[in-house]
Amino acid sequence: MAYAQLATAMALVGANVAVAKVLSEALPIALVAFLRCLLACLVLWPLARSRDGRVVVGRAAGRNLALQALFGTAVYNAGLLSGLRLTGALEAGLVLATLPAVVALGAATWLRERLPPRGWAAVALAVAGMGAITVARADGAGPGSAAGNALVFAGVCGEAAYVLLARRIAGQVPVFTASLRMQAWSAAVLLPFALPGFGAVEALTSPGLLALLVFHSLTASVLCVVLWYAGLRRVPAGVAGLFTGFLPATAALVAVAALGEPVSASHAAGFALMAASLLAAFGGRR
Repeated sequence: MAYAQLATAMALVGANVAVAKVLSEALPIALVAFLRCLLACLVLWPLARSRDGRVVVGRAAGRNLALQALFGTAVYNAGLLSGLRLTGALEAGLVLATLPAVVALGAATWLRERLPPRGWAAVALAVAGMGAITVARADGAGPGSAAGNALVFAGVCGEAAYVLLARRIAGQVPVFTASLRMQAWSAAVLLPFALPGFGAVEALTSPGLLALLVFHSLTASVLCVVLWYAGLRRVPAGVAGLFTGFLPATAALVAVAALGEPVSASHAAGFALMAASLLAAFGGRR
């Protein structure tokens, strides 16, 4: 059950890459991110009250959550959604697979944690995978672009900063309360940027587009968090990390099956290198 929860959480994150691409092409980017956060708040508020009760969050933890919201929600969504307007969902999913390597590198340089040989191998393989994607761009394979991939990678860096910041207050704030605070902070940050595009809300009269937005918000901001932490209760973090491989795999499958994006030999090489990077990052932990 725990393995199923972890796999489902990462598979939903991967599937949301294609969903985010469709939404970013139909609505202003800031509006998509703001509405996602707002819907998540409406669901997380009663969950936080019923599961966590009244929680007093200290100033230091509150500032940390605000920074997590800035990097993990605002920067990540801005980079991902902006990049998806230029690149394909397949390549975006492969770029997202660099996250464990970027986190490992950030922990070594910022938190001064010792990075074992496997960690450096993961970083090297992730760099090689990005190189393969660059080759795919040079060959003109698929609906992607170097600029779009760079924006998605900027989002990866924002998510990595979120993960590193989360380590500083691990266990201090309950999951639902922390998620609610971060989504509320993110909505507040995104509101000024979303206001000019509010006229585009009329597009959500389309049932299909509205359903995609609701799915995107409730799965990426609520369900994935619940499933991931439920699985972590019974599975060591090192083993759980292996399930991040479902992210690029699902993103690739949805991009090819639902969006009809082509797969080149360079894409296949990039996917193999990213998978090897994930295994190197987590395979040595018991």
